[in-house]
Amino acid sequence: MSDQPADGPAARQVGVEDAKLVTLARASRARVGAAEGAAVRDVDGRTYVGVTVALSALRLSALQAAIAAAVSSGAEGLAAAAVVTDADPTPEATLIELGCRELLVASPAGTVRCVHSMRSRGQDSDIEV
Repeated sequence: MSDQPADGPAARQVGVEDAKLVTLARASRARVGAAEGAAVRDVDGRTYVGVTVALSALRLSALQAAIAAAVSSGAEGLAAAAVVTDADPTPEATLIELGCRELLVASPAGTVRCVHSMRSRGQDSDIEV
């Protein structure tokens, strides 16, 4: 896994489809006032969102919730993921298992701070499945 930080104070430039993921993650986070918001895009182009779940009997990161929404809806693979947070999230091994190549990490303002590039087992990854 390699982390590519944003250059200087300016936002890292991302493609239109990835920018949509950040927008969806920001909106879901804001809608419920959650600590984190996440969005994933499956290999068919469908998107799924999730927010932090902090119940006494269930705890999920926003990314875990978005992945669960995608998988429970029948997604067979993920193309991309984004998480909006103040923290430094650890990429989920599940993203690699589902074929996701990168995780965009954005601030609550929507500035993409870094992109985690992920590779599957055998491709020099720090995260393996």
